[in-house]
Amino acid sequence: MSDLVIFDTSVLVDDLRTGRHQQRIQSITGLIRTSSVVLAELWRGASRREEREFLRALSKNHPILVPTEKNWLESGQLLARIRADRGFVADKLRELHFDVLIALTARACGACLITSNRADFEIIHSYRKFQLEVW
Repeated sequence: MSDLVIFDTSVLVDDLRTGRHQQRIQSITGLIRTSSVVLAELWRGASRREEREFLRALSKNHPILVPTEKNWLESGQLLARIRADRGFVADKLRELHFDVLIALTARACGACLITSNRADFEIIHSYRKFQLEVW
């Protein structure tokens, strides 16, 4: 595993709701970084005070990585290829867009992306290689 680790939204949501990844998260030896895209997704769904406190702590305690202009442009190009190859409709492409940005950001900094969203990230991985671990 890389020295840098980014958790996808799916892992953090699962852990917040059920605590099922707590032991694995605590056993990470790499440096944890947070994707601004993941934070945006989490803030969008944060309805309880405890969730908002968790997000403030996550932002404060782990450096935030932001997609670059290159990442944004590449994400659109990559989604166009996925649409052409797989025939995905606009709704599915919108659903994938943030995941593509998270993956490209992880790839750009050499981080391992940890997710529990196997299906979508394996599709992305088949187009752009990046370090991926599925829980």
